[in-house]
Parts: sequence; structure tokens; C-alpha cells
Amino acid sequence: MAISRPTVAQLRAFLALAEHLHFRDAAAALRMSQPALSGSVAALEESLDTQLVERTTRKVLLTPAGERVARRAELVLAELDRLVEEVRSVRGPLVGPLRVGVIPTVAPYLLPVVLPRLSKEFPELELSVHEEQTDHIVAELLAGRLDVVLLALPAPAQGVKEIPLYDEDFVLVAPASSHLVGPAEDVPREALGDLDVILLNEGHCLRDQALDVCREVGARAAAATYATSLATLVQLVSGGLGVTLVPETALPVETRRAPNLALHRFRSPAPFRRIGLGYRSTSPRSDEFAALATSVRAAVTATHAAAAPGIRPV
Repeated sequence: MAISRPTVAQLRAFLALAEHLHFRDAAAALRMSQPALSGSVAALEESLDTQLVERTTRKVLLTPAGERVARRAELVLAELDRLVEEVRSVRGPLVGPLRVGVIPTVAPYLLPVVLPRLSKEFPELELSVHEEQTDHIVAELLAGRLDVVLLALPAPAQGVKEIPLYDEDFVLVAPASSHLVGPAEDVPREALGDLDVILLNEGHCLRDQALDVCREVGARAAAATYATSLATLVQLVSGGLGVTLVPETALPVETRRAPNLALHRFRSPAPFRRIGLGYRSTSPRSDEFAALATSVRAAVTATHAAAAPGIRPV
């Protein structure tokens, strides 16, 4: 019997199912309905005239044929994505669709600055933005579902090429009534050792960076208090529950929403994080991403660098 050729949509649906081993999770990852995903997988099985998955009440298992198809499908789709990227690169820099992932502690503060400039410089760019924590956007990047990501460097995975954009200092945000000793512009890091530092929940790279600073000086984290966003974090500080570290770009937005705060900048060299672009090392669009980095860096320089010395384009 002749075997008909599977479609790209069928392969993408099956590969998502092979990755998640759950119809609901795979459908959510592809932003499609669960019945549509199930239909695509069934159509692929019919097309290949073989069973690819075992369907149980709780999970999905791949058959031996399914495991082989998953390995081949990954290679086929990677080559297809590479073909599309190469064609786009011939059309000119930053033309057509671009899928960008951004971490939550960057997106609200950088995108309002960058998006208008990108729209002006690259009018044919069709941008879509996905905001998620670092591990998720890097996984989506490596899976080919994102083209480039904005994140704190270094990226937590192999196979990601990085373009640094800017460094930004962490600023100590404390209640106005706190008894923090020292000038507002020259606080030693060791001052953290006497304070309760409030952190973001696990999964945020900013939490890990703040913990690194705390461990360096023997400071303690407030064990019972965590937040899911910088906005909540600053409000907790405003309410007197502790102090926190906030990146310089977030200060104008978050401190405007919270009363009774005191800002203290660290003595040089201040703790900082580096923000950059990440893309697959196999991508043929490195020149485009270099142009994107130049535009983002220029937007940061024009908007932040002059007013905030704690932000330094690199």
C-alpha cells in the first residue's frame, strides 16, 4: 500500500504531543483546540498507516514507530524553519513575521521604548511578542516556536547565541521609614546583611540574581514573603515588609505606583544584570538580529541612558 505524505501541520501537532505526552498541554503549546490537535495526530496515523501513540486515561505513550517518527519530524521541521528563515533573509532585514519572547522583568519597561522605534525603522516587520519566564522562552526558542528572545544573560541553555544590549544596576528599594544607615547614593552592599530582602517567586531569573547578591554579603531572604511580579514586590516594600532589589529600568514605573519608598544606590561597583538578545546558533538570521540589537540599544540610549547612569548600553 502506498503511504501518503504527512502535512507540516500534522507533524507539528504530533511533535508537540511527543514533547508534552498530553493532548491538553500539547494543544495549549500550539495555541489550538484539543479536538483539532487530536484530529491532526489521527490523520497522521492514518496517512502513515501505523499507530504512533497509546492513548490511556491519564497520559499518552509513544509507540516504537511514534518514537522514530518524532525524531524524524524534529529534523524535518527544523530544516523547514531554516528554509523559511533563509528566504526571509534574502528579502531584506527584519521583513515579515518575527516571533519575540521577553521575560516579565523586562517586557513592561523596555517594550514601550523599543516598539515605536522598530515600527519606524522596519515598517514591514510583523512582530508578535510572547511574555514568559526565562526557561520557557528559551525552550520555545530552541523548539523553533520563537525566533529571538530578550532576556538576562547568560542564557540558561546550550545552542543559544547572545548579543549583549545593556547593563543595568540594581537599586535598593526600602520603606521610607527604614533605619538604613548610609547616604542614598553610596550604600555598601554589606548593608543588605542587616535587612530582610523580599524576592520574586521561583522561576524568575531576577530572583536568582538577587539571591546571588544576598549570598555575596551574607544577607537573608524574608522566607515567608514572595511576589509574582515587580509591581507586587515594590508594594510589599511600601507596606513595610522588607526591602528589595529593583533593576534601574523598572524604577520609574514601579516606584510611581507605590508611596513611602526610599531609593538607595549602591557604592561602585554596583550589582547589575546584563540584558541581551538570544537566538538559535543555527539560525541564518544573525545579520537581522544584529540590526535588531542596534535598534534596541539605540532606543535604550535615547530614553534611559542620559537620565539614568545606572543603565549602560554595551
